[in-house]
Amino acid sequence: MTSLIIRLIISTVVVIVSSRVLQGFYVDTLTTSVIVAIVMGLLNTFVKPVLQFLSIPITILTLGLFYFIINIALVYLCAYLVDGFSVSSAIAALLFSIGLSLTQWIAGWFLD
Repeated sequence: MTSLIIRLIISTVVVIVSSRVLQGFYVDTLTTSVIVAIVMGLLNTFVKPVLQFLSIPITILTLGLFYFIINIALVYLCAYLVDGFSVSSAIAALLFSIGLSLTQWIAGWFLD
């Protein structure tokens, strides 16, 4: 349970830092940041594996680069679902998803 809370806090910090650093990436409040972290966690847990499985042929053809498109689509889906969160460029969405993935990977490495 504490591992889940620590991951949520780390994700929230990444969302806040990304909104301050990246142009084209906007988060209204701290509460919105927490909601974005929760929604991104749920999308990465439930939707992303399905999309990755369905896109295996195109991922093979693009030598794995299609995974970036999936990450961008998930960020835009999160922006659609959460009020007060917007992304105006695909580059900002890609950089956010890469930053979130890296920090979650590092957190998982230390927490597990």
